[in-house]
Amino acid sequence: MKLNHLNLTVSDVSAARNFLENYFGLKCGASRGNGFAVMFDDDGFVLTLMKGSEVHYPNTFHIGFPQESKEKVDIINQRLKEAGFDVKPPLQLHSYTFYVEAPGGFTIEVLCQ
Repeated sequence: MKLNHLNLTVSDVSAARNFLENYFGLKCGASRGNGFAVMFDDDGFVLTLMKGSEVHYPNTFHIGFPQESKEKVDIINQRLKEAGFDVKPPLQLHSYTFYVEAPGGFTIEVLCQ
């Protein structure tokens, strides 16, 4: 069985959508202002963003974007850093990885096995 849909409640749909488009290649298929957006990746995964006034995820909650190489992880890390996001350099933990707080109130992990 394949998971193909996830909904995230976010404080700012437009900012989260733009972030996911610019840094992770998701495409917006539909949106209703700053209240709702449907996004797709190249494999058909559907991510919906819904506006919420109070966004609270557990400390360890995150979504992940695996990359094909350490170099790709480094490139994304550098792009985010240059854009002013607070990102630490990638580390070799369970994988070569780093985390970033996305606009809208959720955490993203960028990793390479």
